[in-house]
Amino acid sequence: MTRDSTKPTIGWREWVGLPELGVDAIEVKVDTGARSSALHAFDARSFEKNGAEFVRFTIHPERGDENRSIEAECEVIARRWVTSSSGHRTRRPVIRTTIELLGRTWPIEVTLSNRDTLGFRMLLGRQAIQRRFLVDVSKSYLGGTNA
Repeated sequence: MTRDSTKPTIGWREWVGLPELGVDAIEVKVDTGARSSALHAFDARSFEKNGAEFVRFTIHPERGDENRSIEAECEVIARRWVTSSSGHRTRRPVIRTTIELLGRTWPIEVTLSNRDTLGFRMLLGRQAIQRRFLVDVSKSYLGGTNA
């Protein structure tokens, strides 16, 4: 198998920005086993705006810091059934937002989920990184210690 040297390499965990949501830096677990990406969101409330479904939610971007919170609002582009690694199925709202990593910015789809009991506030799945990066699972924070 040949390695594509034109793609930058990221580690199994990285710091990313979500500029449209007002998040300068959030630590993500890069999970090539997960198809979709998931963002920790709580107090999610759906509402209608201009005939479309929207969701307003709160993010705690830093693990262990419940005092810093960011409120965001996005259009819901879909609702999808997602099966967790433990086999639990939930129907989650899906939003589209931009992500910044290693100086690159591109749109991704993200499901909103309560990840309070999980180690990372965001899971970056393979759909978000495919054809953009190589993943070195032995490395961390190749983009720096914060976004």
